[in-house]
Amino acid sequence: MSELKATFLDRQDMFWQSIWEHLQLSIISLLIAILIAVPLGLLLTRTKKIAEPIITITAILQTIPSLAILAFLIPIVGIGFKPAIYALSAYALLPILRNTYTGINEVDRALIEAAKGMGMSSFRRLARVELPIAMPVIMAGIRTSMVLIVGTATIAALIGAGGLGELILLGINRGGDIPLILLGAIPAALLAIALDNILRLFERTSAKSGFRSLATILVASLLIVTIPFVINGDDQADLVIGGKLGAEPEILMNMYKVLIEEETDLTVETKPNFGKTDYVFEALKGGDLDVYPEFTGTVITTLLGEQANSNVKQEVYEQARDGIKEEENMVLLEPMEYNNTYAVATTQEVAKQYGLESIGDLKVAEDKVTAGFTLEFNDRYDGYVGMQEEYGLDLTVKTMEPGVRQTAIKEGDVQVIDAYATAGYMVAYNLKVLEDPENIFPPYQGAPLVKQSTLDQYPEIGDVLNQLGGKITKQQMQEMNYKVDFEDEDAYQVARNFLKENGFIN
Repeated sequence: MSELKATFLDRQDMFWQSIWEHLQLSIISLLIAILIAVPLGLLLTRTKKIAEPIITITAILQTIPSLAILAFLIPIVGIGFKPAIYALSAYALLPILRNTYTGINEVDRALIEAAKGMGMSSFRRLARVELPIAMPVIMAGIRTSMVLIVGTATIAALIGAGGLGELILLGINRGGDIPLILLGAIPAALLAIALDNILRLFERTSAKSGFRSLATILVASLLIVTIPFVINGDDQADLVIGGKLGAEPEILMNMYKVLIEEETDLTVETKPNFGKTDYVFEALKGGDLDVYPEFTGTVITTLLGEQANSNVKQEVYEQARDGIKEEENMVLLEPMEYNNTYAVATTQEVAKQYGLESIGDLKVAEDKVTAGFTLEFNDRYDGYVGMQEEYGLDLTVKTMEPGVRQTAIKEGDVQVIDAYATAGYMVAYNLKVLEDPENIFPPYQGAPLVKQSTLDQYPEIGDVLNQLGGKITKQQMQEMNYKVDFEDEDAYQVARNFLKENGFIN
């Protein structure tokens, strides 16, 4: 409990922002779901022939994994709030639609016949008789959807939509930081309970107040949605800089922010902790981001779908720079000195036990060790696919998130992992990097990736960011990552301190 309290005190600004973002995501999604599902459900009670097919379609939507929906939406609507809200709204449709349809259909037929006998039109019967009686059932569906949305909204952090999921993902990425995970998970559960109880009050009074209960929910939702826009007004940054999940991208993006704001009149907003490479790259392509730190080897193998023609740093950079310019009209600025290449790592004890010095040595122990690889590494040629081809390996592999693998090797659940050369856990756990004589891992130098249109609009940022070209050693990057991941220092402050200590800023 004391650790959780300390984590809250250290991250209370992020905590309250995440709570608000989660509430916004949930309320907006519920509002959209209500506005679609309730009128549609009422319409279906008057056209029953198509009711079951429509309800079946919404049921199918709910069976599609939420991550799959998000991945499908990213190329269409980008990243951030939009795809998250679309996905959450789709998930929330079924309970509201089904309960609306069922609630109206279960109204006593004698009451409906009496209303007809009084000369009421279909609309007046619906408004005066059916809807007030059915409202408790409809409200029950809305409550179910609300709980479903709040729980599912945690995955929105993977695509930069924020919310409490960002704290959970950050905790997982840091090797299973339990207090950080709980700081996201507990409030998410409490938020779901609180909203469910609020809606329960409306459900209890809905039989008397009828449509007014639903109208009150809609008005309250609209107020919650619009207040942030009224408060923030036109306070929008000139540039948005994003980064993948992890300490290193967050440190680098804050370096970019500090340099740009110190040396130009531009303002910068940062969006850390995106998920995979594809997510953040699609955000750049779609205009949701203006700059993000990428790696030369990743540009070649992942973004361009090629293999590196060389293992010489400068030649790899030139291949990446020229290829991304030709294919996407983007500019890869000057790379930093350090090489955050992929590495295959094990503990000192396992290396000594099996005599492991190079990746090829794993052949003698492949039936005795288990590898913990990320999904991305497991599927790449400059990863396990290349290891299989070049070294003839057939390891037992468990795929897992980056943060999970470092905990797994620490606890002995796996004996080999894919690692990043500059990661803080390499220092913390004293891991041994196996040599790669076949050079399947090209150089991975960090460099800002920016669209040409952004440089055309703000040409000064190219010179500003190129100041980092050829700077930052592997040891310096490792130390900064260690401070953020294991000493829980603020990434912005770590970035600013480095720039100040090395003469980039005063």
